[in-house]
Amino acid sequence: MLNEYPIAEPTRHDGGVNSFVFGTALRDIHAASAWVFILSNALAGLWALGAHWIEGLRTRALWWFTGFAQVFIFVQVAMGVGLVAGQDIDPPQFHLFYGFVAIIVVGIIYSYRPQMQHVRFLLYGGGGLFLAGLGIRAMLVGAI
Repeated sequence: MLNEYPIAEPTRHDGGVNSFVFGTALRDIHAASAWVFILSNALAGLWALGAHWIEGLRTRALWWFTGFAQVFIFVQVAMGVGLVAGQDIDPPQFHLFYGFVAIIVVGIIYSYRPQMQHVRFLLYGGGGLFLAGLGIRAMLVGAI
């Protein structure tokens, strides 16, 4: 599962630095950190949904964790872009689609904050679970 993309041919750049080794490591990190993407957004979503009904869960830590989970999406997509650009890897098109849709969803969630202030925990709860679902789908189509 970690090596879900075809292996690129080794090439040398900048005085003998083997980009093949770097690309393989980046591919493995990208594949393994997909679980961080999925689990952090799922946990943030469940926490926010719980905070809608349980006032004790409405802490500043919820927003820090949600921010981490959503910023990590950008990190994950950047690693994927680095793989495609730097290693000439051709992943399934829908894998790319789900990654970029996740970034768009983060922007949509953030832009709806003022209008949905009265149900913001539901907004972030549903949004976090939706983002986790996008991550799961991206893993499934990328593993083919």
